Amino acid sequence: MNSLFAKILLWFGCTMLITLVGSAFISALNLNRNASVRESPAARLVTFQMEEARAAYETGGRPGLAAFLDTLARVYKAQGVLTDERGRDLLTGEDRSGMVRRARRGLGYSMIRLGPLTMAHVADDGRYWFFYLAPRPNIGMWFLTPDHLFFLAAAVLLCYWLAMHLTSPVRALQKAVERFGGGDLAARVHSTRGDELGQVARTFDQMAGRIETLVDAERRLLLDISHELRSPLARLGVAVELARSGEDLDAHLNRIQKESDRLNALVGELLQVTRAEGDPASLRQNPLRLDELVAQLADDARLEAAARGCRIEIARLAPVTVLGDPELLRRAVENVIRNAIRYAPRDSAVTIGLDSEGSGARITVRDTGPGVPEESLERIFDAFYRVDADRNRGSGGIGLGLSIARRAIQLHHGEIRARNAQPGLAVELELPPAPGPA
Repeated sequence: MNSLFAKILLWFGCTMLITLVGSAFISALNLNRNASVRESPAARLVTFQMEEARAAYETGGRPGLAAFLDTLARVYKAQGVLTDERGRDLLTGEDRSGMVRRARRGLGYSMIRLGPLTMAHVADDGRYWFFYLAPRPNIGMWFLTPDHLFFLAAAVLLCYWLAMHLTSPVRALQKAVERFGGGDLAARVHSTRGDELGQVARTFDQMAGRIETLVDAERRLLLDISHELRSPLARLGVAVELARSGEDLDAHLNRIQKESDRLNALVGELLQVTRAEGDPASLRQNPLRLDELVAQLADDARLEAAARGCRIEIARLAPVTVLGDPELLRRAVENVIRNAIRYAPRDSAVTIGLDSEGSGARITVRDTGPGVPEESLERIFDAFYRVDADRNRGSGGIGLGLSIARRAIQLHHGEIRARNAQPGLAVELELPPAPGPA
C-alpha cells in the first residue's frame, strides 16, 4: 500500500472504528457493572423481583413460583431463577451452585461471556438467590446499536473527506513537479490553501518562477554573448585579410584596434557582472562621500560628452556619506552617466543631481534623448536588453552598463529605477545612508 490517500483513509477509519467500538463496549460493561451496585436502578429491579419470587414461592409453592416466573418472562422477555442458599433451583430442582459461586466471587463482567446477561441478588437473610437472565439480542454485536453504525458510517465519510483534503494538494504538487522536471518550466500549482501544504505549494511556485526566469535569462545571455562576440570577430577577420593585402595598412590596423577594444570592453563588462553576482558577504563596506564621487565622475565624463556634442551639468550636489564598496558604486554611477551621454542629442545637457533625504541619498541622471517605451522601463536594467534590435549597436553600447548598475545598487540595499522625463530618460539611484556614530 504505497498510496498516501489509502494510508490516511485506512488509518483514520481504523482509529474511528476502534474508538466507537471501544466506547460502546465500555458503556455496556459499565452498565453491567452498575447492575451489581445495590443502589443502581437495575439492582433495585432485581431486588424487587427476588422479593416477589420469594413471596410467590413461600405462599404458593412451586405453582406460585412458576406463575410468577412466567409473568416475568412474558413482560421482560427474560428468565428468572430462584435457588436456595446451596444453589438448588426451587422450581426445577437443578443444581445452580456454579451460578451461586460466581455471584459470591463478585464477577461483575458477566457480559464478556457468551450466553444470556446474568444479574444476581441474594436475600438479606441469605436463604435465597435470585438470578435474572436477559437474552443478548445479537451475539458478537450486542454492544452496537443502529445508532452506533450510523455514526460509524458518518465517521468513515469524514475520514474519506479528510484524506482527500490532505492528499489532493500533495498530488497536485507531485504533478507540477513531474511537469517541471520534464522540461515544462511554466508548471505551477496555484494553490489557494492557507495551511502548511498551501505554503509549500506557493514556495514551489516561487522557486519555479525564479528558476524559469534564471533559465530564460541564461538562454538570452548566451544568445546575446554569441551575437556580440561574433560581430567584432567577423569584422576582425575581414580587417586582418584587408591588412594582409597591404593597401591602406594604417586604416586597417585602426579598424583592428577598434574591434579589439570593443572585445576587451565586452570581456570587462562580463567580468564586472560576474563580480557583482558574486558573494555579497565579500562586499567592502567603507564610508564614502557620495558628493565627491559624483563630482569626480562628472568631471571625467565631460570629455566623452564633448566628443558626442553634449555637455554635463550638475544641478545640485548635497553632501552625503554612504557605506559601501567605492569601486562598485563608482562603476554603477559611471555606467548610468555614460548611458545618458550615449543617447543625449547634440547641443543638449546631461543633468546630474544628488539629494540627501531622510531615506538616504538619491542620484538623478537625466538626458533629453528619445526616452524609452513605458513597457521597457523595467527591462532596460536586464543584461543585453535592447529596446530595438540596433539601438545599442548604433550607439556603441553592449547592454551591460545598466545591468551592472542595478546589481551594484541592490548589493548596497538600494533601489534603481527609470522614468520618462519627457523629453528624455531619468534614472534614479537611491542608497541608504551610512550609520551615524554611536
